[in-house]
Amino acid sequence: METQNPLTSGDFTAAAEPFRLFSEWLEDAKKSEPNDPHAMTLATVDADGLPDARMVLMNGLDERGFVFFTNTESNKGLELAVNPKAALVFHWKSLRRQVRVRGPVERVTDAEADAYFATRPRLSQIGAWASQQSRPLEGRFALEAAVATTTARYAVSTVPRPPHWTGFRILPVQIEFWHDRPFRLHDRIVFKRSTQDAGWDRTRLYP
Repeated sequence: METQNPLTSGDFTAAAEPFRLFSEWLEDAKKSEPNDPHAMTLATVDADGLPDARMVLMNGLDERGFVFFTNTESNKGLELAVNPKAALVFHWKSLRRQVRVRGPVERVTDAEADAYFATRPRLSQIGAWASQQSRPLEGRFALEAAVATTTARYAVSTVPRPPHWTGFRILPVQIEFWHDRPFRLHDRIVFKRSTQDAGWDRTRLYP
């Protein structure tokens, strides 16, 4: 029996739940994307209701949701403090695939944040202390001076996690998968649930 090519067939639309399918797609992306297959667009909303979006890296994934880490005093950190909801987009151009995620957001535990921070390169740990993320910078020298000061402070000790640096977990209530097909007759399925504890409903969508 001939085996269908997963990149040209619509078999993924029969998937029973989204997390396993996402993990399979991510593994495919790791083999074909030249840079950062775990990069994603993160969209938030500010206090005035104006949308804001930027690229970040997904640093954790399980059946609870998608995790990234940041400075809580950055624009995205402040926006999530006011309105803890977000949307994500993964786009893997080499595979002609896209995944969209929406849901409420929670902070990870201190233990989770400490564990991930400990895995970061030392210079990245120092940068988390030195950078006043999203705030005005008078010049490159000011940043380099802050890095030098922080480096000296922790010259002979472990760099601790800054209190303003932690992770956020998007708890999806909607995950949509899209795969390019000829003549714009794409394959799309969306999984939805009312709460994080509810089961998923799957719907196939017109392209």
